Amino acid sequence: MNILILGSGGREHALAWKLAQSKKTNKLFIAPGNGGTRLIGKNVPLSLTDFSKIKEFVLQNSVNMVVVGPEDPLVRGITDFFITDDLLKNVAIIGPSKQGALLEGSKNFAKEFMLRHQIPTAKYKSCTLKNIEDGFLFLEQLNAPYVLKADGLAAGKGVIIQDTLSKAKNTLKEMLEGKFGTASKTVVVEEFLKGIEISVFALTDGDSYVILPEAKDYKKIGVGDTGLNTGGMGAVSPVSFAGEEFMEKVKTKIIEPTINGLQKERINYKGFIFFGLINVDGNPYVIEYNVRLGDPESEVVLPRIKSDLLDLFTLTAQKQLNKAKIEINSQTAVTVMLVSGGYPERYEKNKIITLPDISDNTLLFHAGTKFENNKYFTNGGRVLSITSLSVNMNEALLNSFKLADKITFEGKYYRNDIGYDLK
Repeated sequence: MNILILGSGGREHALAWKLAQSKKTNKLFIAPGNGGTRLIGKNVPLSLTDFSKIKEFVLQNSVNMVVVGPEDPLVRGITDFFITDDLLKNVAIIGPSKQGALLEGSKNFAKEFMLRHQIPTAKYKSCTLKNIEDGFLFLEQLNAPYVLKADGLAAGKGVIIQDTLSKAKNTLKEMLEGKFGTASKTVVVEEFLKGIEISVFALTDGDSYVILPEAKDYKKIGVGDTGLNTGGMGAVSPVSFAGEEFMEKVKTKIIEPTINGLQKERINYKGFIFFGLINVDGNPYVIEYNVRLGDPESEVVLPRIKSDLLDLFTLTAQKQLNKAKIEINSQTAVTVMLVSGGYPERYEKNKIITLPDISDNTLLFHAGTKFENNKYFTNGGRVLSITSLSVNMNEALLNSFKLADKITFEGKYYRNDIGYDLK
């Protein structure tokens, strides 16, 4: 089978690494890919939103399956583009329809969906400039801190938490007046839920589903979860508090009502659902949906899956996922992200990366890298993801930190406390 993966980060490198292990994989293309994916398949210089060019490449290279990594092309409707095109409709595509992608593309849509299907989530109020006073009134009814979310995609920066009512009101006004462009024309104001966050992933064909390993990621740039939000500084899987009782609640109160809701609303959904959850006194609540695998969670989730991922994707595309059996590695996987100095704010690119030999129990996934003139260079804020597996978390962390110390590039930074709160 010829496969095209869309994306360029650590998630896409992990997907390529996993799909390359299948005996059924023939040719593997990654668009646009990065310095690491070139070692597994062929990087292709395609824009993720130029659907016509993607179509041309798929037809010229007899691609049988397209795996969509990031959310942007899904929200823009790439799946609909494929299934309504006579030349592409028989190409399997892993990713939901444009309507299904609204679960991530619109916070307001996601909240209304959860309300319709009795899925536990925080109390909320959606507002625009026209009813900003309603937003102010709702804020006054809440206790600090206050959560404000841009309705649309805002490159991971559209969620702001304020500790005082006056700051929250000012932020709401700034957001509605264009702080995040069109993404914050509508803002979702939420009550703050106190607890521990966890990421749970399901792969669904719209009817059946399989649950993938759960993970916990670390969003803040600083040690002890301090400083600015990032795309993710590391992740751990499994998560110690996600025992049988908690996961049964996740399954019956969140995953199944979500899948059933998609069916009832006749939303075409074949792909991943990322459940961003918070554990409040042993009960799971949905903070957000994503419509693709997380990053850096992919780098700990995919290495723990023993099953052939291509088989799972094929059954998904054929709407036969009820036949799937998924086998999970019981070991702990941890990943530590190396980032550019200055990230998540201004940072420089094109710093030479020196890579040492890598031991058998450690995996290196490239994120923001490029390969030119026989050298690796930094090409993004998040540069490399170091994943180790072991029977215990401390040993896995030690192996990842050892490699993190040996890799060099100017401005290199990483958090040395990943997993600290799970020990």
